[in-house]
Amino acid sequence: MFTTGQLIFAALFVVAFVTIITIMYRKDLPLHKLYYKRTYLVLLAFLSFVALLFIIKVLTKDTVH
Repeated sequence: MFTTGQLIFAALFVVAFVTIITIMYRKDLPLHKLYYKRTYLVLLAFLSFVALLFIIKVLTKDTVH
């Protein structure tokens, strides 16, 4: 399906991309700690909202077939 050259390029691209993203994240880490405190609360709120929707769906499910 893919040529050997395409597979080599894809592998090198993934390695380079992950390396660059990791380096940039480590470089920006002090700024993230300064400006993005308590962002886990946003994740917690989102997961709670999804759980609430699931609970509502289960409770309002029609049991008659």
